[in-house]
Amino acid sequence: MNPRNTNSILFVVLQAQILIVLCAAQDFDFFYFVQQWPGSYCDTKQSCCYPTTGKPAADFGIHGLWPNNRNGSYPSNCNPNTPFDPSKISDLKRTMQSVWPTLACPSGDGTTFWSHEWEKHGTCSESTLPRQHDYFSAALNLKKQVDLLNILQNAGIEPNGNFYSLDSIKGAVTAASGFTPWIECNVDESGNGQLYQVYMCVDTSGSNFIGCPVFPKGRRCPSDIEFPSF
Repeated sequence: MNPRNTNSILFVVLQAQILIVLCAAQDFDFFYFVQQWPGSYCDTKQSCCYPTTGKPAADFGIHGLWPNNRNGSYPSNCNPNTPFDPSKISDLKRTMQSVWPTLACPSGDGTTFWSHEWEKHGTCSESTLPRQHDYFSAALNLKKQVDLLNILQNAGIEPNGNFYSLDSIKGAVTAASGFTPWIECNVDESGNGQLYQVYMCVDTSGSNFIGCPVFPKGRRCPSDIEFPSF
């Protein structure tokens, strides 16, 4: 085969591979920004392990920033060519250990958790947040915009093991943020439904909260749920 023809074929194949990756990364309509209550994560039969940096603060921690589509589907693991690189977010590490802590067992410093979030979700947002630093910074900035614990406490909803109506929790977040959240519950060792995760929707820039085009199909909550201490 003519070397020129071989080079042309290789170029076309390379371009096609790049196009496939870019299309996968661009195929989403909005983000879910998800925060979780550590008391509910730990108050289960599975329990939890504190990170190697020590027990996290009693505050909602970031779970992730997840690209999603209006039809309820979502992309994942979009670009195996950009694996997580801790050196790219070294300046964010201390903040992330505080507000994006791992509670999985065995104990870790957060690197495994963040690697999973980047490789499963972050790689699918590279069309708008092309660098790992962009992706994690966007999530940190969103957390600053909506202080869930402060919002709930201002509404008289405290993490003290008491039960509160689901409507009152949703109402407090909606009134403070201007947008209706989706609440995910899990169950404690006694089988009680408890406040676990709060989903809010964000535009594709990763900067602005929006009304949710569609809500997740996760575990639904009873009408009254526990807000456990941590």
